[in-house]
Amino acid sequence: MDIRTLLAIFHSEGDAPRLLDFALPFASRHQSHLIGLHAEALPVVLATPMEGPFLAVTNDMEHEAAERHARLRDMVEERARVEGVSLEWRGFDSISGDSAVSGIDSARSADLVVVLQNDPKGIAAADLETLLFHSGRPVLFVPHAYTRNGATFQKVVIAWNGSKESARAAFDALPLLKEAGSVEILTIDAPDGGGSGGKDGTAIATALARHGLDVTIMARQSGKMAEADILNAAIMESGADLLVMGAFGRSRLAEFVFGGMTRSVLQSITVPTLMSR
Repeated sequence: MDIRTLLAIFHSEGDAPRLLDFALPFASRHQSHLIGLHAEALPVVLATPMEGPFLAVTNDMEHEAAERHARLRDMVEERARVEGVSLEWRGFDSISGDSAVSGIDSARSADLVVVLQNDPKGIAAADLETLLFHSGRPVLFVPHAYTRNGATFQKVVIAWNGSKESARAAFDALPLLKEAGSVEILTIDAPDGGGSGGKDGTAIATALARHGLDVTIMARQSGKMAEADILNAAIMESGADLLVMGAFGRSRLAEFVFGGMTRSVLQSITVPTLMSR
């Protein structure tokens, strides 16, 4: 799979330069057409029987949202022009103003979606899980504090458990695996031996090696560690600069009460992370 259509979802004008620093060199390397997308919240219409100040406030909010949108569009278009990247812009207005949710339909006709991790210190947060679970496309999450922009990936860790989600992620990531060349299959608490139904990583390692990749397997036992902590430790130990994994989730209620693996990883990523559902 070539990455010919790349969708970049922008949370805000303030975060846009961070995402552009990653997305534009990435699009250039893969000769991708870049779609930039942003949503602004629709102002709540407030009016008294006599109209007056409440209606004026609403009009002011609408004007400010339009100005923010225009500034962001102009920034993205100018950066793309300077760096020679093919670009189209899609702007939306929605009740929530959540660009991640507004981008679901556009994501379904893209090879890959790239989006910035929510600011760990921020108050507002885009609904990245809804984008991931409902778009049907792989999503590449960029850490909010990421600085290695423009660099090609050198080594990839694939979190593997033999599930359909991890299988889809591994093959969705093939263009990036080939860019890196070196891949490590990480298993956690996997049974030993060939009768493990592929959970031990040997079958996927063999399949990926047929693509000319240098593939090794790293088996870990969880003990009392959380899976997200094991992933981050494995990335640090291996020196990997890309994580690939399937996205897993419980029901909405269970996720709210108990939390979830996908959410934990999204909150703690230290390298770009490709997830597929």
